[in-house]
Amino acid sequence: MQASAEFRELRHAHRSFAFPLTIAFVAWYLLYVLLSNYAGDFMGTKLFGNINVALVLGLAQFLTTFLIAWWYSRHAATKLDPKAEAIKSRMEGGA
Repeated sequence: MQASAEFRELRHAHRSFAFPLTIAFVAWYLLYVLLSNYAGDFMGTKLFGNINVALVLGLAQFLTTFLIAWWYSRHAATKLDPKAEAIKSRMEGGA
């Protein structure tokens, strides 16, 4: 089954979504870490009240995480799950 075109297509659909998004998120996280370490004055810039750039970017990390999880859930439901279900039913039908 792993050598079938259906399975390769499923793997491609997963990888073409997950890998670029993972790389982008890790880069975004590393940017935050680097800014925290080497751009203290910038990160300490107050935006309003006691809210500074570091706090806003830190909270944006959490928001980004939840958005990526939601986006992947939609991608999986629309693109991956139907392909996986077709493979599963073909495998179970042949058993």
